[in-house]
Amino acid sequence: MTGASGMIGDGVASPDETAGDSPTSGAKTGRRRRGWRVAFFALAAAGIVAAAVWVLFGSPLLVVRSVTVSGTRLVPRSEVLARSGVVPGTPLIRVNTARAAARIEQITQVRSVQVTRSWPNRLVIVVRERTPVLVLPAYGGGYDLADAHGVVLQRVARRPADLPLYPTVAPEGALRGDPDLTAAAAVLGELPAQLRRSVISITAPHPDQVTLRLAGGVTVLWGDTGRAGIKARELAVLMRSHVRYYDVSALESVAAR
Repeated sequence: MTGASGMIGDGVASPDETAGDSPTSGAKTGRRRRGWRVAFFALAAAGIVAAAVWVLFGSPLLVVRSVTVSGTRLVPRSEVLARSGVVPGTPLIRVNTARAAARIEQITQVRSVQVTRSWPNRLVIVVRERTPVLVLPAYGGGYDLADAHGVVLQRVARRPADLPLYPTVAPEGALRGDPDLTAAAAVLGELPAQLRRSVISITAPHPDQVTLRLAGGVTVLWGDTGRAGIKARELAVLMRSHVRYYDVSALESVAAR
């Protein structure tokens, strides 16, 4: 019943409530819709993630199809590939580049290496080899090419004309890290290019007694590895006298005779 004031009496539903448009029912409907939207986007996101994982790990499109190797001269490309341990067809994302580089660096002639992925299907290996700076007489004949740390890189039958001889015979590997050889190589590295090209052989009975033998029968007692620039300038002045022996080991008393 409706009183004079227009109020609905107890027990009688209003038209709006009968139609289901109460504030409570509207809120429930909104929550249901938001729930469906959240579920939809969650499923969509899961689908995208699953697709991305499949593309990276399972798709034949992103597997190792080619390997590029550069920087090799002493080491065969086939040896680099074998040491890398990379199998063609492996998903590119699964290639452990640091581990592959570490395996390649175990090759004696390799100084350092960088392994990188080149999407979508290529691996790039850049090798930096050790550089031979000295020639060592080898047991049984021939010569060993060694780097600045005494690491033997290659054995050859004939002595290369562009590398000085370090006339110390030792078993292969015995001079690796040898302080005398290291000092001799360090001095060579500090010499002016023109002077370095004239060095026929170099000896170092002690790290501070490096001696150069130049073309034309000239001997230079260089001394230790320090003050290379000053020694080179002093030697250039002394060599104007055109004698066969020069001593720049002690700059306070350089000599020529």
